[in-house]
Amino acid sequence: MSDGAETINAIHKIRKDDIIIAFMGPTGAGKSYFIDLLTGQKGRRAGSSLKSVTSQIQATRVKHPGYDDRIVLVDTPGFDDTTRSDMEILQIISEWLQKTYSKQVKLSGLIYLHRITDNRMAGSPHKNLRMFGELCGDVAMTQVRLVSTMWGKVKPEVGEGRERELRDKFWMHFIDKGSKIERLKDTTKEEAWRIVDQLIRDSKKRDAILLQEELVELEKQLNETAAGKTLYTSLQKLLADQKESLRSLVAQVEKSNDPNLTKELKKEYARINDQFQRTFQEVTKLKIPIGKRIMLFIFGKKTRAKAIKVSEA
Repeated sequence: MSDGAETINAIHKIRKDDIIIAFMGPTGAGKSYFIDLLTGQKGRRAGSSLKSVTSQIQATRVKHPGYDDRIVLVDTPGFDDTTRSDMEILQIISEWLQKTYSKQVKLSGLIYLHRITDNRMAGSPHKNLRMFGELCGDVAMTQVRLVSTMWGKVKPEVGEGRERELRDKFWMHFIDKGSKIERLKDTTKEEAWRIVDQLIRDSKKRDAILLQEELVELEKQLNETAAGKTLYTSLQKLLADQKESLRSLVAQVEKSNDPNLTKELKKEYARINDQFQRTFQEVTKLKIPIGKRIMLFIFGKKTRAKAIKVSEA
């Protein structure tokens, strides 16, 4: 087990021979908490909040009897961060993946976390899994562990039913390409290291993930990548939903004879309109001009890896 931990620069202090394990998943799934368990500092950074505690890439070097100080645990923000937009999160993650891969540094493993307490796969958990499949791709799937957390907060039969649905529907394509599923059954250091040790033993081959291949080898722009295109589609839907909400609020204001209600409706309109403007700006940044789309379709190079598609919720 580890007997020392040191926070390091996630780009400049990482070495080619390091064993890099990246943690991904929705905000509140337990990424920071899992790393706290591994470093023997339970709850130091994560606490008990479901709000985001990681808004940037954070790397921690840990010592391990079998690997000396070569293990680096990388905490990433989720695509439902409470302080940053999904566009900003994708930019942060892509920049880190691009810069490390440009230095010929590859990931040894990826641990994707999911709360077993979630009673259905929708909203944020579904969006995060979709983005994970798009940026990771199928070639590196043998380096992936799909880990469910918070088993102590559900009845065993309930958790097993939800795990079965994940395995048979939402995680199916990941598993088909080589991913394995795990449970963080106990919130202990030993249980966390059991999962990581097994992942390291199984991941002898290090493959670039899809987003790295697209950005570095094919020199694509972020909006031309599978992850960028998926985010663009999601933002277009969000834009349409926000537009409909604004129309509804305008209709309610016009019908209202209550000054207090009208005041609250106008405040809500201003809030949603502000979100609408930010979403519109991000959609504009991600949009690929029609001429460029045609050129990419005709002359664009194909990647070795293919995005993993996730079933609809």
